[in-house]
Amino acid sequence: MRVLAAGDHFVRNALIAEALRRDLADAAALDLTELTLPWPLEPFGPVGEVEEASDSEDALIAALDGVEVCVTQMAPFTERVLAAAPALKLIAVCRSWPVNVNVAAARDRGVRVVCAPGRNAAATAEFTLGLMLCAMRRIPEAHNSLTSKGHWDGSCYTYEHSGTELEDTAVGVVGHGAVGSRVARVLGAFGSAVSVYDPYVRGEVHGTRTASLEALLVRSRVLTLHARLTRETRGMIGPHELSLMPRGAVLVNTARGAIVDTEALCDALDSGHLAAAALDVYEEEPPRPGSRLFATPNLVLTPHVGGASRQVARKAAAFIATEIRRYAVGRG
Repeated sequence: MRVLAAGDHFVRNALIAEALRRDLADAAALDLTELTLPWPLEPFGPVGEVEEASDSEDALIAALDGVEVCVTQMAPFTERVLAAAPALKLIAVCRSWPVNVNVAAARDRGVRVVCAPGRNAAATAEFTLGLMLCAMRRIPEAHNSLTSKGHWDGSCYTYEHSGTELEDTAVGVVGHGAVGSRVARVLGAFGSAVSVYDPYVRGEVHGTRTASLEALLVRSRVLTLHARLTRETRGMIGPHELSLMPRGAVLVNTARGAIVDTEALCDALDSGHLAAAALDVYEEEPPRPGSRLFATPNLVLTPHVGGASRQVARKAAAFIATEIRRYAVGRG
């Protein structure tokens, strides 16, 4: 079986190769070739008709010659690439969702697509809590005050500048999937009053279920977003929704940037309606130089690294190796 490992600088080809050789019963018969994509040293973006991929169609087409299985995280499987890879039978994507693959075109060509749902759920949930604490307790501000000014700034301890706790705080969680459910559960351990809005999840949730987004917003001193980006969720948090939140509330987004109206968020922070916000994701990635985000007060920014941990890279490779083993058994 000829396999292409189209890894990058996060899910490395060495991790993919190690997982495949460990899991495949006939690893000796594995014909493994490699292509290293530039992500994350170069940002992903739309390529052709797919989203969030490395702009590397030509290199991928050349590497796919005679390849039956491709393991990747960021390779752009567009209609053009698929048309140029007649031997391809399986695309194994090391992500929770194959947004870098034209799934309909792959299906039409008889190419199976698998992915690794939940592989970064724990990492993203932990990172969300870290951002939440940073925004609420103004940790980056205190750090910068001490390191850049070189003196002990006592104003950080004043009532006006001290932050708020998670204990007994009303926290709204939008989305109760792999990440949101973990965040809600951990918030319960902090002693937060957790409310959850997710119209697609049935059964029990970690907290109190709310019937509408508006009902969640009006009670949330902290709002954390964990919904998938769809037509319904794009721009879900705009001027009206932010106005419903209590004055002095905090917003955290580690889901997708386009869920939040950036201009409306900056307006809410500038006016003081929101006390703080923390973003790991953006409508445009990376934000352009001179973006209003960089001049807005009380805003904690990180470069879409919530799902980046060494365990995530290893989990993704291991999960995909299992999927390829299943494919190999059925093929044989």
